[in-house]
Amino acid sequence: MSIKTRLWLSYIAMIVVPVVCFGLVASTLVAVFWGESFPREKAPGKPLFRQNMDRRDELFAGVAFLAQHDAERLLDNELLTETDEQLRPFGGAFILAKEGAVLFASSSLAQADLPKYMQSAAVEERPRQWPPWESDRHVARTYAFSFADKSQGTLYFLADDSSLFSSGISFFALMIVSFLVIIGLTNGILTYLVSKSIIRPLYALKQAAHEIKEGHLERPVQLGRKDELGELGEAFEEMRVRLYDSIRMQLQYEESRKELIASISHDLKTPITGIKACVEAVLDGIADTQPKREKYMRMIASKSAQMDRLIDELLLYSRLDLNRLPFHLEPVNIRAYLTDWVQALRLEPGMSDVRLNVAGTEGGPLAVMADREKLHRVLMNMIDNSMKYMDKPLKQIDVRVERTADEVIVTIADNGAGIAEEAMPHIFDRFYRADPARNTTTGGSGLGLAIVKQLVEGHGGRVWARSEVGSGTDICFSLPLQKGTEGGADEAHIDR
Repeated sequence: MSIKTRLWLSYIAMIVVPVVCFGLVASTLVAVFWGESFPREKAPGKPLFRQNMDRRDELFAGVAFLAQHDAERLLDNELLTETDEQLRPFGGAFILAKEGAVLFASSSLAQADLPKYMQSAAVEERPRQWPPWESDRHVARTYAFSFADKSQGTLYFLADDSSLFSSGISFFALMIVSFLVIIGLTNGILTYLVSKSIIRPLYALKQAAHEIKEGHLERPVQLGRKDELGELGEAFEEMRVRLYDSIRMQLQYEESRKELIASISHDLKTPITGIKACVEAVLDGIADTQPKREKYMRMIASKSAQMDRLIDELLLYSRLDLNRLPFHLEPVNIRAYLTDWVQALRLEPGMSDVRLNVAGTEGGPLAVMADREKLHRVLMNMIDNSMKYMDKPLKQIDVRVERTADEVIVTIADNGAGIAEEAMPHIFDRFYRADPARNTTTGGSGLGLAIVKQLVEGHGGRVWARSEVGSGTDICFSLPLQKGTEGGADEAHIDR
């Protein structure tokens, strides 16, 4: 859920939730304060002030009943006092008069106002508004009866309804307070929840930024969200991973640089030491004959050529490693190219005792995008690697071409000594020699197959090897096939 949607929902909730909650609270307050004043109210109980009014009416009815059936008992002052005490808690009072003279008045009534109550009271059962006595409002009823001696008696029932007014004030006050509390709580809770859902991931990003600033890049940033902050967290995590990989690669490059310097120093020192020894032998007069001098000169030339090859390979590999060697790719018919290359290779002096076989070059043109010069370097490095480890009297190298759905695979297989299984994962690493003991005799730099890998990958291909100790080694590389070359392309348009 996006932050925008979340904010919209929170705004809607800030309106809907208070309205619903206020409706529930208002209905509860109505039931508590007004009770049966509303016919729709289903609450089984009555509010307190309603119960007080009912109790007061019952006491009034009891006094009226007594006046109707046993009026003489109203002359009992103790009974009247007791009834007055029962009416007082419920806001009730009464006056008993006989022939207009007051026999008893409730203690809550002022004596000076009694004639006013008695003169203004209407002789009817219906309650009505009455002038104030202790409080702002009260209602009165009169009840006429006759004593035993046929004298006229009158009861004035007075009810103080100020409790109803105060209940109304309390009701509206509680409604206002409830509304404010509901608004405050709802908005506060929703604001807290929404802000928490936003602030917490921001705090996590802040902590992650602090960790990165301190150089601690191992801790992942995982917000687990699907909104804009989640996208920000994913971008932050991607940045952290890239920065971590960059620093790790930089450290690896630094380690590799140190290793490269050490390897170059070691590999260059060997021919230099040989050249130095030959020069000292000539200077010291050890080479005192022409044959000896020629021998030392040939050794110097051989060591110089070895150094030249090593420096050339180092320069080529460094340019490949820094991606500073351009590739001039063009369509090349790989079948014709390998056929011409094998024919030229057979004329090399060093290949006179090697049996060269080629397979898969028959058929129509098979085009790949390749740099002819760098492809030649790949093939020659693979041949040189095979020749260095030939240990059979009959030396044989097989060159094969295979076509798959979207690539061409070239394999150079020899019948040499083979490579041990534990060495196979490392043969394309720079300065790695499967048999270091042969370095002095073969003059290998350990960069041949590493250069092959870099050049093949620069063509968009891949390289791998298969080997069995004692049976030989197969080194394979693939190049992307140019679509529509075999059976549908004009050979004239493909460079041989």
